[in-house]
Amino acid sequence: MIKRIIILILSSILIQCNSEKNSGKNYAIQPIKFSEVEITDNFWAHRIETNRKVTIPFDIKKSEETGRINNFAIAAGLKKGAFEGIRYNDSDVYKIMEGIAYSLSGHPDPRLEKYMDDLIEIIAAAQEDDGYLYTQRTIDSTIMEKNAGDKRWSYLPHSHELYNVGHMYEAAVAWFDATGKRSLLDVAIKNADFLLTVFGPGKKHDIPGHQEIEIGLAKLYRVTGKKEYLDLAKFFLDERGNATHRELYGDYCQDHKPVIEQTNAVGHAVRALYMYSGMADVAALTGDAAYIRALDRIWQNMVMKRMYVTGGVGARRSGEAFGDDYELPNDTAYNETCAAIANMMWNHRLFLLHGHAKYFDVLERTLYNGYLVGTSLEGNLFFYPNPLHSDGKTAFNRGTAERQPWFDCSCCPVNVVRTMPAIPGYIYAQNDQSIFINLFISSNVRMKISGNNVAIQQKSDYPWNGDIEITVDPEKTSEFELKIRIPVWARGNPVPGDLYTFLNEKSEQVTLQINGTDFPLQLNEGYAIVHRKWQKRDRVKLILPMPVQRILAHENVTADRWKMALQRGPVVYCVEGADNDGQVLNMSLADETTFQIKFEKEKLGGIVELIGEAISFDGKSKQSKNITAIPYFAWNHRGPNEMRVWIPRIMTIVDQEN
Repeated sequence: MIKRIIILILSSILIQCNSEKNSGKNYAIQPIKFSEVEITDNFWAHRIETNRKVTIPFDIKKSEETGRINNFAIAAGLKKGAFEGIRYNDSDVYKIMEGIAYSLSGHPDPRLEKYMDDLIEIIAAAQEDDGYLYTQRTIDSTIMEKNAGDKRWSYLPHSHELYNVGHMYEAAVAWFDATGKRSLLDVAIKNADFLLTVFGPGKKHDIPGHQEIEIGLAKLYRVTGKKEYLDLAKFFLDERGNATHRELYGDYCQDHKPVIEQTNAVGHAVRALYMYSGMADVAALTGDAAYIRALDRIWQNMVMKRMYVTGGVGARRSGEAFGDDYELPNDTAYNETCAAIANMMWNHRLFLLHGHAKYFDVLERTLYNGYLVGTSLEGNLFFYPNPLHSDGKTAFNRGTAERQPWFDCSCCPVNVVRTMPAIPGYIYAQNDQSIFINLFISSNVRMKISGNNVAIQQKSDYPWNGDIEITVDPEKTSEFELKIRIPVWARGNPVPGDLYTFLNEKSEQVTLQINGTDFPLQLNEGYAIVHRKWQKRDRVKLILPMPVQRILAHENVTADRWKMALQRGPVVYCVEGADNDGQVLNMSLADETTFQIKFEKEKLGGIVELIGEAISFDGKSKQSKNITAIPYFAWNHRGPNEMRVWIPRIMTIVDQEN
């Protein structure tokens, strides 16, 4: 224990020194690290614990069974054998390692830490002498998967050589931050230093087809203070769309024009969103205004023309890609779980740049719907794509119509592992003058503002109830600003823009109280601003009404014409055959349908379900029947069956436009 404390102290000094060396800029707003936030609620605490106890060991076991971890041992010469799997399987291991580091930050586990120490030793041994790390080529460079390229860097559009190590950099920084150990960080630095000899002005002018290394290099720069890492991240971004030295890879890889000239969210959705996240990091660290202008344009296009009501993105199965404006089919929607995670990553960074609540409006929608649906309540079954309509038969989930424990390409299960424990880091943020409360999750946190230590406590039953109690407890009386996000759905619109609107625009009044007295709601950029001299145990109460709201899509979204979706609070609902006599594709809803709101403690982990009256139509006659809607994130836990998010309105019953 004493040795661990000494290591952490020395590491903190090193990080501080590197921060002082870092002459670049940073985000205007700083998040409160997830490891500083204690989650106390009934919704996320259980899921994070399931991730720790079930999903992490499950993913480790699967990675061992499928050769992902063994590949490193073979590359290190510790075992004999051939490479097993796909060229980018190295990255799956790195993502699990990142998730383990996050988990250990809040829950020390000596056995798991020892597992990590041993695994890092193997990875270090698998690294080639010059720093190159790509197990398939190291094991046998004469037998390479076609898309890996026959030589180093010979097929970067799809080789994932740089993608893999980008995830390794993220894991290395997370491990260093969690334990103070440099073991994996040294591997990352050795690799990054090697890349500096290969890529850059006057060297190899090429880019990774699958973005990720840009994020990793920015994190590595923040820890080490070595500006060359940031320069390389910017080089990879600035080379996109530049045909001077090479043939462009096209819009699938976001390589059709320079990044500062791009206007639309295009191509492979995960590649794109990782790139936008990396651009945001580089923009924050360099102050590049052209990057920020481009990101703002792309965000506008995605949110207002290319995003699903669940916050999912990626309309096309072909290429796992964005579609055209308003191209948002339901049954063939791809909406990869990794894309939902990347969407949250990007919107978080945009908030840190701009400080506007609209980015958290998108993040929250994605968190409770497009992301959460990707993993089962038990933590060991997953969705890769996430459609909004299913007939219960079509094999949409990489070969089946139900959740699966693993995939040949298992980027989604391992991405869930590193995202779940990081969720507490989305709740709070601050700058010199303000504390931001962005998500309503019961929790405790301490921070320093205006030279004063301040404790914040949230209590609520969110997302099922909109009554939120916030206790502000400064060490001494002091003046600062509390910014509380008022969700866009509580202000009369599902999302920023007009892609989706509520059928009834009028919304119930949001109320705010300070120490039991009504406080005028003064909104600025989506936040209620409370500027005052705070005293010990000041109490803030926010009441967000949660009626059942009916959502309509923009008229140009042909897949959703004459249909409605249901939402309550931040949660999007669906109807599933398991609750409705096996059939939901023959149902329609009247605009004026009223719903009973019922909390079912034992059902699907504890949910609020909506019960109303619908019309079923068998092609000849129609009849009234009860309909039960459940949160979209909870569907497909009871076997494959019919499901839909967008339900025909009563006027279209004869059309049966499914």
